[in-house]
Amino acid sequence: MNQIRRTDETLLPAGELPTLQHYIDGAFRAPASDETVAVVNPATGDELARVARGTVDEVDTAVAAASAALPAWRETTPKDRADLLFHIAERVEKHAAELSRIESANGGKPAMVADDDVAGTADIFRFSAGAARAFTEQGAGDYVADHTSIILREPLGVIGAIVPWNYPLLMAAWKIAPILAAGNTLVLKPSEQTPLSMLKFMEIVGDLLPAGVMNVVTGRGSVVGNRLSEHPDVAMVALTGSVGSGQAVATAAGDSLKRVHLELGGKAPVVIFSDADLAAAAEGVREAGYWNSGQECGAGTRVLVHESVAEEFTKLLVEQVSSFIVGDPAAGEDVEIGPLVSQGHFDRVVAAIDTAVAEGATVAVGGGAVEGAGYFVAPTVLSGVQPGTAAASEEIFGPVVTVETFSTEDEAVRRANETPYGLSASIWTTDAARAIDLPRKIDAGTVWVNCHLVLANDVPWGGFKGSGYGRDLSLYALQDYSRTKHVQINHARK
Repeated sequence: MNQIRRTDETLLPAGELPTLQHYIDGAFRAPASDETVAVVNPATGDELARVARGTVDEVDTAVAAASAALPAWRETTPKDRADLLFHIAERVEKHAAELSRIESANGGKPAMVADDDVAGTADIFRFSAGAARAFTEQGAGDYVADHTSIILREPLGVIGAIVPWNYPLLMAAWKIAPILAAGNTLVLKPSEQTPLSMLKFMEIVGDLLPAGVMNVVTGRGSVVGNRLSEHPDVAMVALTGSVGSGQAVATAAGDSLKRVHLELGGKAPVVIFSDADLAAAAEGVREAGYWNSGQECGAGTRVLVHESVAEEFTKLLVEQVSSFIVGDPAAGEDVEIGPLVSQGHFDRVVAAIDTAVAEGATVAVGGGAVEGAGYFVAPTVLSGVQPGTAAASEEIFGPVVTVETFSTEDEAVRRANETPYGLSASIWTTDAARAIDLPRKIDAGTVWVNCHLVLANDVPWGGFKGSGYGRDLSLYALQDYSRTKHVQINHARK
């Protein structure tokens, strides 16, 4: 059983809090309403700060600022936009320690997770800077006699971006960098639970951006997110969040027929065949199933292992999971598992474990809440999970990995695909033909072979089915945030 490490130290003294206001038209602005949302430290449950509940009028003001800034911004050259994105990356790197501390204090992230998020944030700005200058289109030519066709790529306009609580800085960067690189302006809504790193980000980089090009309005999704989704001057809404949030955004966006970009939940199957390197697979699930305390939409949380090696694999996985260092991120840089983000989410994860046990699963290690302050759940492995139960099909989004068995390859594929999600999956095998063939049969946007949750900004990320549509990262993200236009010129000479 993992021991929990606690401390009286704090990562975020009151004097290091960011400006707790909306960022609109190039400046922080006091909110119009006195209504606020509490922001807490999930390792202790203590309040860190209170942020404004943005109003419809404040969203409208931010959209108007983004609309006013759009004509000049869209006319900047790719080089000029790239230069600015490189400067943003440099600022992020300069303030990396500060941003990492805020991520840890507000989100409960261990230092290794927060540091990785900040490094990834800087890198996506660097990648997008280069990508802004590397668009390629169909070549100009006479596809009709005496008529020359030219394909232009243009920004969409004002983008509304809605960012989740589990990666408040990194997921924001995944949106901001390609949106700006493609020549759009934006209004961003951070999660009301974890808004602090985005407000600090605006303190750090705001002076680099022309007024109105990027705006941040804090508040609840039902108000701020809904207004962005329905606003007639917003050309597209990009959301990373839950399936329910995606459905709400798509519905609200429907009346204006605006584009919608959705990166939603996942229930990633980890399919382990009898010929796999079981020790490597257990180590891989240790990393991919519990990163960020399992609060990761691509996490490898649903193991499907061949029945002939299930007992051996489960034993190896339990050994791996039992070695985790659990605790307050302020208690040391070697802490690997932090708290869940909130009381409400903690309650949902604990209830999911209880439901799984009631439906026949066996707790191999962990199994529930950790006593004491904060929202800690012990790293858990549930074995003997049956197909069709909630634990096998619904996203738990905590430090919980379930183990099921299969007998044939066809069954493994069928079971891997039977959830409503299709974000990511992995296959573990030493059979070269299987390693090439099976990823084509798995209905997921990313399929790893003999690894899981290995990401790079150069390649696309996004899902199928209930996991949404659209692609983050890579050149595909810039394509999502832009449009093509065909210009045809009649040059016939009579």
